[in-house]
Amino acid sequence: MADIANSWKMRFKAAGVHLCISIVLAILAALLVFFVWYPYPYREISGGRTLFLLIVAVDVIMGPLLTFAVFNTRKPRRELVRDLCVIGVLQLAALGYGLWTVAAARPVHLVFEMDRFRVVHAIDVPPELLEKASPGLRSLPLMGPTLLSVRPFRDAKESMEATLAALNGVSIGSRPELWQDYEKARAQIVSRAKSLAELKARFPARSAEIDAALKSSGSGRPAAAVGYVPMMGRDTLWTVLLDTTTLEVIAFVPIDSF
Repeated sequence: MADIANSWKMRFKAAGVHLCISIVLAILAALLVFFVWYPYPYREISGGRTLFLLIVAVDVIMGPLLTFAVFNTRKPRRELVRDLCVIGVLQLAALGYGLWTVAAARPVHLVFEMDRFRVVHAIDVPPELLEKASPGLRSLPLMGPTLLSVRPFRDAKESMEATLAALNGVSIGSRPELWQDYEKARAQIVSRAKSLAELKARFPARSAEIDAALKSSGSGRPAAAVGYVPMMGRDTLWTVLLDTTTLEVIAFVPIDSF
């Protein structure tokens, strides 16, 4: 009985050590995902939080459970080390694949597209079109999304092609050959942006939430200097608050203002 009790105790201890190591790795992965690839608010807008938690939860739970299942001090040391190494390699491979999946779905650009902002994700951009982008925009950023805009169509043919592609799932904002510097769309952004007072009038029950978003941004701008533009995420509709003079993006609120 004592041997059995000691065996179970060692199993729990080994699984506990493995769990602690897994949690440390999960924390490091979370720092990468939530502070580099999916900074706020993209962890909500782009589904990064849900995807990451699902992957990490499975990885963190399964590794220690497998260790608990195979750990047996009666095994030859070489066999035990081999089993634990196999579990470690499989767990790291699963975590690596999970992080690769999260990275492939990461937001890369916040693009002003005609009359709205659109969050463009790495997976949204057709790889074969990247070479058609302007120099400097032919690689997708790894350090969080950057601000861009869509240039005007050169002719009716280009407009028709982009419209047909959008109907097939490739949005205008996801087409690299149409990307340009954010500032080049100043006139369109200024004409599209509406006043903060109008947003509050449309959504009076959300006024406190809007004020809280502005306060948390630390911008300190008067309400008269703030405008809003609708924004499309992956599966959600939000609103971008910006400075109507500098066009700097100030804050985001989870309101469908279309």
